[in-house]
Amino acid sequence: MANIHPTAIISSKAKLGENVSVGAFSIIHDDVEIGDNTSIATHCVIYSGARIGSNCKIYQGVSIAHVPQISKLQDVNSFATVGDGTTIHEFVTIHKASKDGNYTSIGKNVLLMAYAHIAHDVFIGDNCIIVNAVQIGGHVLIDDWAIIGGSTPIHQFCKVGKHAMVGAGFKVVKDVPPFVLAGEDPMKFVGLNSVGLRRRGFTSDQLDTLKKVYKIIYDSGLNVSQAKAQIKNEFPSDLLVKEILDFIDNSKRGIIPG
Repeated sequence: MANIHPTAIISSKAKLGENVSVGAFSIIHDDVEIGDNTSIATHCVIYSGARIGSNCKIYQGVSIAHVPQISKLQDVNSFATVGDGTTIHEFVTIHKASKDGNYTSIGKNVLLMAYAHIAHDVFIGDNCIIVNAVQIGGHVLIDDWAIIGGSTPIHQFCKVGKHAMVGAGFKVVKDVPPFVLAGEDPMKFVGLNSVGLRRRGFTSDQLDTLKKVYKIIYDSGLNVSQAKAQIKNEFPSDLLVKEILDFIDNSKRGIIPG
């Protein structure tokens, strides 16, 4: 049974699951789908193209699936998706994709803190934490379990790898590889995200391997191509190492320096 405040405006074309709640003065447009047990607080606007999963919490003033901030772009038939169990705090803005049929995608069990902005065509994986006032440009990819510190701007088309942690307030203008800590200005590699990795069950042997890999990348004096060749030779079948090498291979902006 839905719990809808009498001042909320909800299109008859929107699809709401079981036990959805919508607070005062919130607006839900036509082409919207919201899963079971999701709560939407006051003064939110959920635009056409929003696809919101089950068991989500959306706090006051949130905007989802609004038109991308691109000069001269007209409204497009695109989408913004939010995975199950995600929490979106007050005044977060999430824009839908910039081309018909495409998605801006927020994964499952993500925490988006207050005032964060998620631009068009962004992909955020599962279990990520995006801290207060993070500003994410278009076409950014943030992979599973990454944490982005507060007030961090991320340049369009950048990538942040799995289990990486980016310090608060530093500009991201190059790709941040998996499993690392990144910080300082200009941003650089400052070590392995050892605390976060241990909390998630990584073993001491795995951490030792990752440290050796990043020592080759950043401390050996080799260029990236030479470092990759040495890593492939020393760790031919390690899946975590493959994650790092694949990330580097797919980096178009180049990885952060050491």
